[in-house]
Amino acid sequence: MRERMRALLAHPYFQRFIIGVILINAATLGLETFPAVVERYGTLLTVVDHMALYIFAAELLGKLYVERTAFARDPWNIFDTIIVGIAFASTNGGLSVLRSLRILRVLRLLSVVPSLRRVVSALLRAMPGMSSIVVLLSLVLYVAAVMATKLYGATAPDRFGTLPTSLFTLYQTMTGDDWGNIAREVMATHPSAWIFFASFILVCTFVVLNLFLAVVVSAMDEENAEERVAQKQDAASQTERILAELAELRKEVAELRALQTAAPVAAAAGAAQNGSSKARRNGHNGNGSRAKKSRR
Repeated sequence: MRERMRALLAHPYFQRFIIGVILINAATLGLETFPAVVERYGTLLTVVDHMALYIFAAELLGKLYVERTAFARDPWNIFDTIIVGIAFASTNGGLSVLRSLRILRVLRLLSVVPSLRRVVSALLRAMPGMSSIVVLLSLVLYVAAVMATKLYGATAPDRFGTLPTSLFTLYQTMTGDDWGNIAREVMATHPSAWIFFASFILVCTFVVLNLFLAVVVSAMDEENAEERVAQKQDAASQTERILAELAELRKEVAELRALQTAAPVAAAAGAAQNGSSKARRNGHNGNGSRAKKSRR
């Protein structure tokens, strides 16, 4: 029974069914934001929402039955359990915050779709490298904010009057949001300010932020390499298992052939032994008859 449940949960059609349920549930949750749709189809949307939740719960119970203690060792199972638990809490609670958390069920796509799972795993793998880049970016941002506050605080107090204001303005500049107007406002009094802004954007946007992409891409490559190695190991284990089964089959076939070859020989030997025993009995019978005749 457990093996049948394991095969059902791992079957591609079942995985597609779960993906379809997640997408339908996401669509119904989106339709609930339209008052006219809720007024007309509110009951149907609620029924579909509860059915999707029960299907997710049944899938988790099936995984728990199949994997037992290994269920808690898989981070994706813990993630799915938290999402479904929040969904059940949102159905029982009347708070709008809890009801808004139902949309988190869509995040189950991260654990169901293998490609999304690889992306999330790569991002988690890249966290140590990204932390170093965050420290570097924070350092550059802080140094630039102190310089901008001292250089342009009197010229543009709304932008660079204090250190927190300068940090926010430079963060806005780093993201490319309205940085041209910020630079022109300062350049009206300090024409050479373009050097500061150009250098800051060059360092932060084209160097530091691209380092994030490099770290993530490297983590993705490592994740794909490990997956390829795992696939090769699975293929090798399957090949070894098939070869072992072939060896067992060859051994059984050889034993059957040996039995088939030995059967006619044994039959011939038995027939010869039967013939000799008959001949002996016939010889004894002939000698007996001759002895009776001589007596007479």
